[in-house]
Amino acid sequence: MNLKIKYLYALCICFMFTAQSGFSQSKKLPKLKVSKNQHYFVTEDGKPFFWLGDTGWLTFGKLDRAGVDKYFQDRKAKGFNVIQVMVLHNINAVNVYGDKALVNEDVSKPITTPGNNFNNKEEYDYWDHVDYTLEVAQKNGIYVAMVPVWGTNVSKGDKVNKDQATKYAKFLADRYKNRTNVIWLNGGDTYGDKFQDIWNALGSILKTSNPDQLVTFHPFGRTDSSENFHNASWLDFNMFQSGHRRYDQDTLKNSFKEDNFKFVQRDWDLKPTKPTLDGEPSYEGIPHGLHDTLQPKWTANDVRRYGYWSVFAGGAGYIYGHNAVMQMFRKGDNPAYGNKELWSSAINAPGAGQMVYIKNLMLEFPYLERVPDQTLVANQGKKYDYQVATRGNDYALIYTYTGRKITVNMGKISGDKVTATWYDPRNGEKTKIGIFDNKGTKEFQPSGKKEDGNDWVLILTSNK
Repeated sequence: MNLKIKYLYALCICFMFTAQSGFSQSKKLPKLKVSKNQHYFVTEDGKPFFWLGDTGWLTFGKLDRAGVDKYFQDRKAKGFNVIQVMVLHNINAVNVYGDKALVNEDVSKPITTPGNNFNNKEEYDYWDHVDYTLEVAQKNGIYVAMVPVWGTNVSKGDKVNKDQATKYAKFLADRYKNRTNVIWLNGGDTYGDKFQDIWNALGSILKTSNPDQLVTFHPFGRTDSSENFHNASWLDFNMFQSGHRRYDQDTLKNSFKEDNFKFVQRDWDLKPTKPTLDGEPSYEGIPHGLHDTLQPKWTANDVRRYGYWSVFAGGAGYIYGHNAVMQMFRKGDNPAYGNKELWSSAINAPGAGQMVYIKNLMLEFPYLERVPDQTLVANQGKKYDYQVATRGNDYALIYTYTGRKITVNMGKISGDKVTATWYDPRNGEKTKIGIFDNKGTKEFQPSGKKEDGNDWVLILTSNK
């Protein structure tokens, strides 16, 4: 066989493999790492990476290949660059094709079969479908933050022990060692002060096996990974969950439980310095009381507030969620948390389309020099009237959720004069206000009446 024939034969074999399996080789995404100042993320070539995530928790189990394609293409179009998923929601996990993940519900015994041909039922297994999803994500420029096994499988009963977790972590680390678009979320909506031997085993093995893959801990509602694992060698960054904590009417009336910026402020000052972000605020379309479906549902206004509050406080990104999308609700499914909308419709919820504007705004300015600075705000308010501020050397950004007047302590950025501009978080549009002296205090009044959801960002930039 001459060289030309050999080359054509190789191409044919490659085409046949791609056509059968769908595992075409796409360009690997840049590796992610923590920035030099330890507060943010960058790509391996030093470019700022703003983590804009979506919670598609049940993607691996409930979406077929067409659904995976649709979901990731949509999230790419809306500017998301990270999708958070559960590898195993339960230890009896079965995907949409009827493939079981484990032998006898034992995480140390994943079921794998030779080959990955989608058209061959005997070849295409649960883990091949995970591989396919990761490849689709890569083609769409998206990183996948994976929870190895959801926390309830560890915290309720003896379903997972340390020995099983150790073997499972080695399996995951080996299978995904060449994946540059994998991030690990250890834990999974669980308390970090319990079963620490298991969480430390999982985290340590995933990190030491593949040092270039970021690892954190996804905690229970209203808790933070920094409370239990901040000094763990395997924890690259902190993640907190500001939402989804069950509370009764008295708590709802008398306590302010949406102050997610306070988690960021606390983590910002910790040593060693590590990035932090709100890994799970309350979702669009989910009831205020979570399980109390008679309560009002969180809206696009609320998810915007969570986003700007946490990011301006110093967060390294933000994770959006929708009630229907996080559970990948399909026709015939048993709904959780009062959901009645199909995931395929809910991906177009208003909040989902508005998240890109916070990413665009943050990356418009020198990102890595950014610091939170509440001294910019001269007329601080309480609860929803709270205003949060961040700045670089030559710019400042201040967010108001209620359209309340912003009074600024000027002189915090460089220049004798500054240009002031309004930024609309709902559509990303800008309206120039004017040029002002950069000294004393200055009042800026947003348009519209004072009410929840009339949110605006005041942009100040130096005139040099």
